[in-house]
Amino acid sequence: MSESERSRANRRDLGDAIPQRRGARTARLASLPLGVAGRATLGLGRRMTGRSAADVQAELQAKTAEQLFTVLGSLKGGAMKLGQALSVFEAALPEESAAPYREALTKLQEAAPPMSAPAVRRVLDEQFGRRWPDRFQQFDEIPAAAASIGQVHHAVWSDGREVAVKLQYPGAGAALLADLSQLTRFARLFSRFSPGLDVKPLLAEIRERVLEELDYTQEADAQRAFAAGFADDPDIAAPRVVASAPKAIVTEWMTGTPLSKVIATGTQDERDRAGSLLALLHYSAPAKCELLHADPHPGNFRMLADGRLGVLDFGAVARLPGGYPESLGRLTRLAVEGDQNGAMARLRELGFIRPGIAIDPADVFDFLGPMVEPLREPTFTFSRQWMREQAARIVDPRRDEAKVARQLNLPPSYMLIHRVTLGTVGVLCQLEATAPFRSLAETWQPGFATTPDGASE
Repeated sequence: MSESERSRANRRDLGDAIPQRRGARTARLASLPLGVAGRATLGLGRRMTGRSAADVQAELQAKTAEQLFTVLGSLKGGAMKLGQALSVFEAALPEESAAPYREALTKLQEAAPPMSAPAVRRVLDEQFGRRWPDRFQQFDEIPAAAASIGQVHHAVWSDGREVAVKLQYPGAGAALLADLSQLTRFARLFSRFSPGLDVKPLLAEIRERVLEELDYTQEADAQRAFAAGFADDPDIAAPRVVASAPKAIVTEWMTGTPLSKVIATGTQDERDRAGSLLALLHYSAPAKCELLHADPHPGNFRMLADGRLGVLDFGAVARLPGGYPESLGRLTRLAVEGDQNGAMARLRELGFIRPGIAIDPADVFDFLGPMVEPLREPTFTFSRQWMREQAARIVDPRRDEAKVARQLNLPPSYMLIHRVTLGTVGVLCQLEATAPFRSLAETWQPGFATTPDGASE
């Protein structure tokens, strides 16, 4: 089959699963604001007929959530990555707004329309050669999960091991670039789903990092590093890589309870256990692997039968040679200890306060105080209410904290660490878990277990 014939076959078999043409994808993305406007007009009409505003608003929110999932999920690519990123921040939404969106956004973490079986076979032909079936005892052509740029199949390797086979959608790269360009036009729309979230910097960060996920060889190397770093670990598990290619990865299969289910129905003990292990992963991975798992949404984690936290999907990682920057640990400790002079000097030294910016240290500490609250006591209970309070005080332009936030700078070298930390805290708040955040920081974060005068505790 010629290259042009193969390309036409790919498009035919994929159908609407991942629209390739820029115009088609733009039209679907444009349907989001148009759909919101149309439903708002419909809602006004229904209120005029006597229905209560609360009933109409609830119906509109539910329909908007359904459209969000349908459009972003079917487009996959950068559109779905944005949906996954937003799903982490739903804990910051007011409950009356969050409830209708929570289920739809959670679906984006693990579900999307799959590739057809012929398209799956063609991807395997291209990545592992036409004799790829010889490598498997069994291969299920129906995907076990479909996500933003690829889907996962359950299979049995030639040696009898259960494996997960992750395949990248044909055209995923073009889809990512098209989506990330078009979505910047609708940044204001997405603020409806997460009030106060500045989506444009989030999109820029996603664009900067998500293209790395297209190289499955690079992802396989990151997963090997995690699997080696946590080999025989009593608390964290990462499946080993069995085989890899530029657009396909075969790894050991991992069975467990999705973190989204723990969030939805878990007992408090189960939530606390999951939250403590997620916090442990966040703090210990840079020390063990010199990497930070940079996609902390519930779909990437499983609670295993033996009590460990299973970690999946290593396409997005932060590379931290030497582990967490010690300077960041020292800054955090200074903030926890209330050392205004030391912290302000460190903020300026690291670029969080740009030269020439005059700012009151007391205002900065009022701004930072609640953020370091989880590190003040041996344990901290995260909650949706706490997350909402933090979001409200930072984004309300009438509050001093919001004014301070606009004066502070986030250096590019710390941007991914900051985003991952916020994402992890967001999941902890969804879990409403009590976790030993301080002791984990003291054990694993360089510079934190040092008093302000430089001596170790």
